[in-house]
Amino acid sequence: MKNGIFHLVTGTALAIALSASSAYAQKKYDTGATDTEIKIGQTVPFSGAYSVYANIGKTQAAYMKMINDQGGINGRKVNLIQYDDAYSPPKTVEQIRKLVESDEVLLTFQVIGTAANAAVQKYLNGKKVPQLFAATGASKFTDPKNFPWTMGYNPNYFVEGRIYGTYILKEHPDAKIGILYQNDDLGKDYVNGLKAGLGDKAAKMIVAEASYEVSDPTIDSQVLKIKDAGATLFYSATTPKQAAQAIRKIHELAWKPVHILDINASPVSATLQPAGLEASKGVISVQYGKDPADPTWKGDPGLQKYLDFMAKYFPEGDKMNTVNTYGYSTAQLLVQVLKQCGDNLTRENVMKQAASLKDVVLDLALPGMKINTGPNDYRVNKQLQMMKFNGERWELFGPILEDAGPAG
Repeated sequence: MKNGIFHLVTGTALAIALSASSAYAQKKYDTGATDTEIKIGQTVPFSGAYSVYANIGKTQAAYMKMINDQGGINGRKVNLIQYDDAYSPPKTVEQIRKLVESDEVLLTFQVIGTAANAAVQKYLNGKKVPQLFAATGASKFTDPKNFPWTMGYNPNYFVEGRIYGTYILKEHPDAKIGILYQNDDLGKDYVNGLKAGLGDKAAKMIVAEASYEVSDPTIDSQVLKIKDAGATLFYSATTPKQAAQAIRKIHELAWKPVHILDINASPVSATLQPAGLEASKGVISVQYGKDPADPTWKGDPGLQKYLDFMAKYFPEGDKMNTVNTYGYSTAQLLVQVLKQCGDNLTRENVMKQAASLKDVVLDLALPGMKINTGPNDYRVNKQLQMMKFNGERWELFGPILEDAGPAG
């Protein structure tokens, strides 16, 4: 009898020990994660020429506050550490080093800008720290073979450019194309994508190309060069400041080319309002998210969740500003990835889960659009729909376009 009790007790003790050991084994942490906290870092241009993007970071911070108020992610509070880099790559490098080496974050999230992300990509990959959902669509940020710790969020610029090329061939086959582009990875990817979409027609159809530096005070001379070349279609591979200048200059010249604008420069508040809404009428771009100003989405459950969030957590923000909808969607996707991580909060698993998204539908995604990623496909947004500005708001037209070709 005593032996039976002994075996029962030791058996129970062993079972408890194994259970505790199993529970302990299930929890895996890298620097920046504990039982109670997940530390995430990012740089945001809260100041400087590109402070129009500051609200992205403000919306994301507000979203994480909402998540924490709801109990966090798998019981852990999110500690989002944000530093101002003024959209200056040297400052980005300084701040990202601080986040990784001093703050010891688990991952970086939504560093804003192509040049900023390029400045820290090799460093973060060398340190094996996730550069997650980088706020850029340059091809080098969806290249898992060479940069396995980097995943961009924005539609791939090369792919977007290729979609425009295909659209031009179909709708404006006789167009004489003039290109204004930012002299960096962003602009060059858009130009190369356009040429890929045009194929062997590119050399004949493109009559002028003019670049600018981000620091240039104006792009008037470039616009005049393109007009003088006889362009009938103006392709703007730009960011908001220069895009607005180009729209305004074209309007002042009473010139009426077909005007295609990349998605980065499409926000009404950041580009079209400064340019003038009447001057912006007829501009064409693409979209993958719902515009709160579009009456099409009145009563839409996903949009209503966003509006309720803004009212409670970011009431001073402009709920109609698509910069804020972008911040909301990126934050929502980050939460999805961290939920999928469960109790395995290692940097390796963060990237594994980010590359294992299956049919994820965000609150503000256009109907029919889903996010799917894989270990060899780091592109988050591969589906787009054309849109045209009517003088008040963007209007969607045509089918959902999905580009399954190479990313650049």
